[in-house]
Amino acid sequence: MNPLASERPVAVIGAGAIGLALASALARAGRSITVCGGREPVDHIEITEDGIPETWPVRHVADPVDIAGHTTAIVAVKAHHTAAVADWLRALAHPDATVLVAQNGVEQRERVVPYVGPAHIVPSIVYLNVERTAPGHAILRRVGGLDVALPDDAASAAVAAELNAGKVRTSTKADLKTVAWAKLLSNITANPLTALTGRRVEVMRDPGIERIARRIMTEAVDVGRADGAALTEEHVDRAMHWLQHVPEGSTTSMREDRLAGRPLEYDALTGAVVRAAERHGVEVPANRFVLALLTAIEPEVAA
Repeated sequence: MNPLASERPVAVIGAGAIGLALASALARAGRSITVCGGREPVDHIEITEDGIPETWPVRHVADPVDIAGHTTAIVAVKAHHTAAVADWLRALAHPDATVLVAQNGVEQRERVVPYVGPAHIVPSIVYLNVERTAPGHAILRRVGGLDVALPDDAASAAVAAELNAGKVRTSTKADLKTVAWAKLLSNITANPLTALTGRRVEVMRDPGIERIARRIMTEAVDVGRADGAALTEEHVDRAMHWLQHVPEGSTTSMREDRLAGRPLEYDALTGAVVRAAERHGVEVPANRFVLALLTAIEPEVAA
């Protein structure tokens, strides 16, 4: 490990599947990792890729005051849990902090800025397929040639360099809005349709499910265009191809939450499409139908 790592710790707020994957990359690049809160303290994280596990020690803290001196953080809680980690986020509200927001949807910056204020906010679009198997443990599956997309600015470039050093394939994009809306096409189909059917991502290969998914995506393309994203029908084709060629056994966070009886992250996905559609006067009946179905699912256990 880098001997300076202890002087440059990274706070991980949300040590779920994506949080663990990104934390492991920064640990591989020489950073020390601080895991913030959570029900079960962990003293290490383990990521398994292609059947090969790698492990890194971590420090677990239970009080936001313990990360007051951190200048880098990963925020990877589900979007609907952002307010619940407000105290952790406020500990990073200083101009020297860089906050990598690894959440779904197209409203990442707006979601955290009320809490982190003057910090450098780095929204990210994550393509990794990660399945958390136990506290601190996850299975990583890569899809396509890019793992994380970031904005094209100085703070993002610095994060990208470290992630790349940690073997996460990262790229900065001048038009992150279009990238975010393009990724949303996959999230508003694979997440709800796996959660509603209970099946893994291979369900997207079923002809009937593909037809439904394409209708959902086509509506979202119209909304994204109205919102300023440079989307075309080709983005629908690319998203379907991507979803139909993910590694066998891939799952989604919404399916896993549904099976565990936890609240579902539909508001930041389908909800965001419907909200934008209302702002721009675009009709989205398929997305409204999916939103109604997801809203009707009641969690069985506490979040």
